[in-house]
Amino acid sequence: MRRREFLSGAATWPLAARAQQAEMPVIGFLHAGSPEPNINLVAAFHKGLGEVGFVAGQNLAIEFRWAAGQDARLADMAADLVRHRVAVIVTPASTPAALAAKAATTTIPIVFSTGGDPVALGLVSSLSRPGGNATGITFMTVELTAKRLGLLRELVPGAARFFALVNPHYAFAEAIIKDLEVTGATLGLHIEIVHASTNREIEEAFATMVQHRAEALLMTPDPLFTDRRVQVSTWATRHALPTASANREFVQAGGLLSYGPSFPDIYRQAGIYTGRILKGEKPTDLPVTQPTKFELVINLTTARALGLTVPDRLLAIADEVID
Repeated sequence: MRRREFLSGAATWPLAARAQQAEMPVIGFLHAGSPEPNINLVAAFHKGLGEVGFVAGQNLAIEFRWAAGQDARLADMAADLVRHRVAVIVTPASTPAALAAKAATTTIPIVFSTGGDPVALGLVSSLSRPGGNATGITFMTVELTAKRLGLLRELVPGAARFFALVNPHYAFAEAIIKDLEVTGATLGLHIEIVHASTNREIEEAFATMVQHRAEALLMTPDPLFTDRRVQVSTWATRHALPTASANREFVQAGGLLSYGPSFPDIYRQAGIYTGRILKGEKPTDLPVTQPTKFELVINLTTARALGLTVPDRLLAIADEVID
């Protein structure tokens, strides 16, 4: 498969037309982010599809819709997929996309993955019996904030000025800020919140943190920041700012540590559920699943560059050490 088709679906409608002629199912892939930063995750989704017998271009076609960080576009994109009668809409690791798909259709099956509570979000009636046209994976990213902060504090024990970067337009922004307030009080930390929702605002946020002599930074979970992880990691390195994040992609881009579920595995699970629905299973009969494994990843090269010594305890329990 050509990289262009694999990532962006630039040639999707000709592909969809051929699929319809051959009675090949077409699925819609709706995401709040951009294609290039998610290529490895899309590959994991394809892997999941393959595990249940579906290969894009052979017995399946995929229509990709990427909002590129502009959540306001998701409703129109979801409606477009509904108009084209896709067999399933998949919204991996993108809660705004899941909500847009849910608002667009009550009949087309939806496979989501979200860091929030899908019951509270109105995506399903319950985790065990979703009860409608949607099911998927919940990975509880917001609830892991305390663990990430604790790990960051262990790596920079002398730090007193902790900051958190939050996208004010993110679906969970308010919940994240409340969680940070509670976690900070529990750990005896005062955490300053800095907002950013564009490239320029990210740069301005780092300027603000430097001005206030920030000593550690928590990257809050958000597809916007994941897409811009290279930019964020570059600025953090430039200003010698240790960072903790929810997924390993930040650490691979130069961040200090991450703790959270395996996002490639979450995309793989979404692929498996999509394939099972294509084979005839109903979303209401597929319980919402939760990750069973959480990964600690540490970038030892970054730690050395920051003049930090990683405790042996953390090295021993880390799932991956990048050196």
